[in-house]
Amino acid sequence: MTEDPSLRPATPTEIEESLAYALRFKGRKRADVAGPMIAQIAAEHLRRHLEASGFVVMKRPVGQAPSTTPYHHRPEEET
Repeated sequence: MTEDPSLRPATPTEIEESLAYALRFKGRKRADVAGPMIAQIAAEHLRRHLEASGFVVMKRPVGQAPSTTPYHHRPEEET
């Protein structure tokens, strides 16, 4: 794996929110695997276990939102 300087350790809250979302949804559709409260409890448990096992979850910075206009300007296209 290459070292990416833009990566940073994810916060415990970010990890729990991501795990809880994964337990409640399959893609964008709601999955009937777990309700919101059960998903949150399971996410907290999983996060604590990952932390205790020495795992470090990394997160990329939030990307720029896509433009819907045909007149967008990209800095790398300057002449």
